This record gives sequence, structure tokens and C-alpha cells, in this order.
Amino acid sequence: MGRIMGIDYGLKKCGIAVTDPLQIIVSPLKTIKTSSLLSYLKIYFETEEVDKIVFGYPTHKDGNPTYVVDLIEAFKTKLISEFPNILLDYQDENFTSLQAQEIMIQSGLSKKQRQDKTKLDKISAVLILQRYLKHI
Repeated sequence: MGRIMGIDYGLKKCGIAVTDPLQIIVSPLKTIKTSSLLSYLKIYFETEEVDKIVFGYPTHKDGNPTYVVDLIEAFKTKLISEFPNILLDYQDENFTSLQAQEIMIQSGLSKKQRQDKTKLDKISAVLILQRYLKHI
């Protein structure tokens, strides 16, 4: 059994989280530049078995998808051509950034530490993947 990976896809950066091989525990992995995401995944997949990638699905308050969905779809097309055996799915990502900010406050991070957006992206990816695991 391979891991499940969650990706909080953004214009500049992507937060990445993964499960353990038994798909029980979700841990933050990395925040990476979006332009480097595909090459990072290629390297990661050489050492780790990943069965599925779950992308956060960004929507407006009215439920309509944001423009980022088109970028995610384009990236998914590249992923499918590179890794045809990995399953791809979506999970609603509404309010994950707000929840991630609240988690950072509750965990006692200083204001300066909370301004590090790489932490926010990783925590958001964890939240996306945790939500997804509750749905399957």
C-alpha cells in the first residue's frame, strides 16, 4: 500500500502533505515553488510509493471554482502523462488557510513565525488530506 499525497496548489507555491504507508497518519512534507513541483514529485516518487494525489479544490464563496482550478487541471494533465498509474482526486479546500492560521496561533507560534507562508501552505495541505481521508 502506498501513501496518499495532498497538495495545496497555488500560483507561486504548493504545500505538500503525505500519509504514512498505511494511509492513517497525515504529516506535512514540504512547501515548494509551483514551477518546481513536477520535478520534485519525480524525485519523490523514485523513493516513495504514492497511490494517489489529492488536490485542494478552490472555490469562491458561492461554490463556483476559482481560476486556479484551470491551472490545477493543466498540471494534472502533465502528471497523468508522467505517472499514468497514480490516481488523482480533489477535496474541497474552503477555509483551510483560515484554519491553518488558527492552528499556528493555537500552537504558540510568534507573529514573525506565522508570517512564514511556507508553514501555512504545509498545514493547509495537511488539512486538505485529513478532510479527504474522512470521506473515503
